[in-house]
Amino acid sequence: MEQAARRIIAGLIAAGAALAAGQLTAAAVAPDSAPFFAVGNMVVDHTPAAVREWVIGVFGTSDKAVLFACLSAVIAALAAAAGLVERERRYGSALIAALGVIGALAAATRPTGGFTWVWPSAIAAVAGVLVLRVLVGRSDDAHEDAPDRRKFFGAAAVFAAASAGAYWLGSRWSKGAVVAEERREATLPAPVAPTAPLPAGIDVKGAVPYITSNADFYRIDTALRVPQVTTAEWQLNIHGMVDRPRTLTWTDLNAMAATQRAVTLTCVSNEIGGDLIGNAMWTGFPIKPILESVGVHHDADMLLSTSTDGWTAGTPLDVLIDGRDAILAIAMNGTPLPVEHGYPVRQVVPGLYGYVSATKWVVDWEITRFDKARAYWTVRGWSARGPIKTGCRIDAPRAGGRLGTGTQIIAGTAWAQHRGITKVEVRVDQEPWQEARLAPEYSIDTWRQWWIPLQFASGQSTSGEHVITARATDGTGEVQTEESAPPAPDGATGWPRTLVRVDA
Repeated sequence: MEQAARRIIAGLIAAGAALAAGQLTAAAVAPDSAPFFAVGNMVVDHTPAAVREWVIGVFGTSDKAVLFACLSAVIAALAAAAGLVERERRYGSALIAALGVIGALAAATRPTGGFTWVWPSAIAAVAGVLVLRVLVGRSDDAHEDAPDRRKFFGAAAVFAAASAGAYWLGSRWSKGAVVAEERREATLPAPVAPTAPLPAGIDVKGAVPYITSNADFYRIDTALRVPQVTTAEWQLNIHGMVDRPRTLTWTDLNAMAATQRAVTLTCVSNEIGGDLIGNAMWTGFPIKPILESVGVHHDADMLLSTSTDGWTAGTPLDVLIDGRDAILAIAMNGTPLPVEHGYPVRQVVPGLYGYVSATKWVVDWEITRFDKARAYWTVRGWSARGPIKTGCRIDAPRAGGRLGTGTQIIAGTAWAQHRGITKVEVRVDQEPWQEARLAPEYSIDTWRQWWIPLQFASGQSTSGEHVITARATDGTGEVQTEESAPPAPDGATGWPRTLVRVDA
């Protein structure tokens, strides 16, 4: 039993050494070539849409942490197995080598990968095998000899410390520190067209803040390791069905007239009543003049944008030139874009779900057609154009909340980006709908808060559980549909409901 425990320890430390060697090598090759992230990205790319939606629905913005935990658990289990089977025939070494091959294939086949991306996994496998053989040999020598047992644990401690140091160095040598320093030193251009001040009364008590802070803004993307791109290396290559292909640099972009606009972004994975939605002040440069400068062909109808990590989105061209505030954003709520939200440049397009418009770390535009190209999520069965549906949410009271008798304030948020909200109605159980009061409308491209005072009389008939339901009407007169549908393939539908208890 003691020997089996030592073998398991040997396998775990060998796996740590392999991951550390891979991380250190990836610092010189490309951060995403590290075997842990390469395999994780492969898992994300090949996860069925239904499974991904379930994970997001259950874990929300913690989906990546869950994936990291699951991947780490699998690696630990395989490492323990490698230690146990590393006997005369070297089955454990073969298992680690096989994992190295998987990592190499995952890295080399990434959209931005190549032959050099194989090296981190190859070196990781070599390091893992060497450490495993040394430690298993020490483990077998320490079968009955106490001094040899001390030698085993001493060697294990040295390898563990060296692995931790190598992993730390690999992380420090990445561009993360450079980008963080660049963000701290950055100055933002003064908008030629600044946004109007927020009117009084736009924030409703009980609802979420009208402006979502950078820290609280939702993040849903496929990047397991946040891309690190400096402004000096950033470029936007524009090509395809255009008369004048061009490449925009950071200097070119900042020579244009900046604008500032409030825009609400929504994730297509947002469930009814969910929180995968946020509203921010974005500073950037209008997309329409950039498209006009390259001479888009009259029969093109899609902009296929690509992130630096290879993720793609297909955006209808007509919404980029119809006058709405579609921009290449470089700042969020008055500060340079957080790295997690696309630093140095991302797209912001009102009225479309993020999976067809809001490309972070954007570096490539191909002007094309929907019948010629498909983007990351449309390949996986999601709809191609992704207009945001009219929706609303009950922010207060929370589900399961307890209310007293008398006047109780029900508050929430409604949205129909680029159409605006004209009405929100609320009802208790199956009683008649009552029209809520609306906060001032700042923009049809942002959400709108609402509230309504409801009376709960004292008495036996009022006491107990009640269901509060809400529905919104947009600027076109369309009422939010009651029909319930999941997020896939083009956004969830239904009325938000919350169950409360009235103590009469």
